[in-house]
Amino acid sequence: MPRTLSARELNRALLARQGLLERRELALPEALDAMGALQAQYAPSMYIGLWSRVAGFERDALTRALERREVVQATLMRVTIHLVSRADYWPLAVAIRDARRAWFQRVTKQDALEAQARTLREALREGPMKRKAIEELIGKESFQGIGMWVDMVRVPPSGTWERRRADLFGLAEDWLGPPEITLDDALDHLVTRYLTGFGPASQPEIANWGGLTKGDVEPVLERLDLVRLEAEDGTELFDLPAAPLPDPDTPAPVRFLGTWDAALLAHARRAEILPEDHRTKVFHTKMPQSIGTYLVDGAVAGTWKPDGTLTAFDGEPSRDVHEEFGRLMAFCA
Repeated sequence: MPRTLSARELNRALLARQGLLERRELALPEALDAMGALQAQYAPSMYIGLWSRVAGFERDALTRALERREVVQATLMRVTIHLVSRADYWPLAVAIRDARRAWFQRVTKQDALEAQARTLREALREGPMKRKAIEELIGKESFQGIGMWVDMVRVPPSGTWERRRADLFGLAEDWLGPPEITLDDALDHLVTRYLTGFGPASQPEIANWGGLTKGDVEPVLERLDLVRLEAEDGTELFDLPAAPLPDPDTPAPVRFLGTWDAALLAHARRAEILPEDHRTKVFHTKMPQSIGTYLVDGAVAGTWKPDGTLTAFDGEPSRDVHEEFGRLMAFCA
């Protein structure tokens, strides 16, 4: 019989793997690998996400790591911007490439992107280009999907704390070197990376995070040496051998998260870090950029804004919340 995990056990497992139970002393590439990449639609959020997870993190450290090409920003899983280690970029990009293209063609019916991709690729071989120049070359409408045919990274200082507009693009193969991985190995890597940062998880949850189908993920789960567990509702869960499963009574400190933190998104709902009663207070159509949140005892208990506003969902923010918020504001200053 597989071991059954309670929601609180899953909560503590996700917090531990995300570095939210205890800040980890890791170099930035290793920290990103450990947490399964960091979603980064809004540049300051990736700095805040790392500050909450990495011991002694300083803003300049991430900007330097981007400049040194140790970590990169690119549109990856679910066609959203992620911050990943240099070593993780190509495995993740190759794993999702076919699924991204199939999805885009299904929803847009565009059929000229392959030719435009050749045009853009040749232009980018001369060096990075700003978004405006790319749009002038291939058209604004085509820009929305061209990244699924041309592997591009965001080139610093674009998309950093100092220059937040992420509008300078370069060819990934020029920035990082060409990919040297097969599709099967890339898919194995993606599933392993997800379980490293977000496991234990079900087959649909893994597929949702990668923007893949359950059919894409199924053979990978058969190939890998994984532990099979069960959620309280009977859902089969998969995990890596010896991955952390902390005691459910492990204390969880106050932690602040930036906008669109992946620990709160749909693929991670099972861990109940964002209680469903509060989901519309964080994600809704009138607030497309999401909002900063803070955790108390491993669950979102309120929101914060860079102007110093703290809003608790119930009652008033505790002293611990105010103290951690003060440290965050000092980091941001």
